[in-house]
Amino acid sequence: MQRRGFVLFAVRKNIQEKVKFMNKIKIAIVGIGNCASSLIQGIHYYRQKTRQNAIGLMHWEIGGYSPGDIEVVMAFDIDQRKVGIDVHEAIFSLPNCTTVFHSEIPASGVTVRMGRILDGFSDHMKDYDEKRTFVLADEPEPCEADIIKLLKESSADVLLNYLPVGSEEATRFYVACAYKAGVALINNIPVFIASDPEGEYANHFNEAGLPLIGDDIKSQLGATITHRLLTDLFAKRGVKLERTYQLNTGGNTDFLNMLNRHRLASKKISKTESVQAVTHCRLDDDDIHVGPSDYVPWQNDNKVAFVRMEGKLFGDVPMSLEMRLSVEDSPNSAGVAIDMIRCVKLALNRGQSGILEGPSAYFCKHPLTQFTDEEAFRMVEEFIIDEGVVRGEVLDYRSGQRQPAAAEG
Repeated sequence: MQRRGFVLFAVRKNIQEKVKFMNKIKIAIVGIGNCASSLIQGIHYYRQKTRQNAIGLMHWEIGGYSPGDIEVVMAFDIDQRKVGIDVHEAIFSLPNCTTVFHSEIPASGVTVRMGRILDGFSDHMKDYDEKRTFVLADEPEPCEADIIKLLKESSADVLLNYLPVGSEEATRFYVACAYKAGVALINNIPVFIASDPEGEYANHFNEAGLPLIGDDIKSQLGATITHRLLTDLFAKRGVKLERTYQLNTGGNTDFLNMLNRHRLASKKISKTESVQAVTHCRLDDDDIHVGPSDYVPWQNDNKVAFVRMEGKLFGDVPMSLEMRLSVEDSPNSAGVAIDMIRCVKLALNRGQSGILEGPSAYFCKHPLTQFTDEEAFRMVEEFIIDEGVVRGEVLDYRSGQRQPAAAEG
């Protein structure tokens, strides 16, 4: 039995290695901002690392692919300082302001193409210094047929959506282009595509034989994942959570864009529901506030989160908890995107289509179905190893027995 297990492992490893060397994971990106910059820097940074000395990854290898096996084959933006230049140059162009942790990146040969604007640009951003805001390129905007043609010609496996928060119409435009071009999707922003309760987009991707992950990426160790874990801890330790807030400040274009409060509706829903999903008893709307608070230019890509939680513990005695979290926003996102990309490629290799439930639950704030982070972690690990993945079941790694996955909220 031991020998059989070793042989099966060896066969699987051999298949994975063959797939790995047959092709790289080809990605297309919409929005060459700070998040795209950190992701691309990371791809090249980890090409110089090994499993033994790599820091900051949840998984060194997924399906035979390491971070360095990803390459950008198509890129879209609307800023005149990025359109028309190599994507590896564009990631360092203004208004990008994230930390540069890997600057030695060779030219990619991929030119950033003019994208479709639609609602991807908020008018209030015209009132700020050019080094802080978007400067619209004076180029003809592509139509749907143009984008589909470019995606097909690039042979992209997956499209990553990094449009600004509030880009509802623009997101749906690119989502349609993706499934019509035969390209999988990772929706990193809070426009409800995978989590659409009507299942419109999930059906389109399923019918096209394409996987998708969404919606609204969780950071590697950000405010929402930390807030969720603390909320779950309150419930598990028998502490009644009575009220809570999460206030976030930052100085990148994401926070500048969100000064237009009309663009925040889906963002607030996404972040608030992510926390509400793990409360023992759902809080009244007046007792929970989760969302961006203000734009502080000198913070640049540094995001500071303030979390307060008030509750009652043993003997109905009141308690409170306060936390301050300071992180570089975009590398924090890239640490998750690097795994999302490889999970999508793994699904493509297996012929899986539609919403990837485990990866969406673990990597996103607003998946179609919410699970606790512990349950979502188990689900994504099972997805990666492909060991009897059954919808609605997870593996208890302590006991080795299968248990129902308890959906939340």
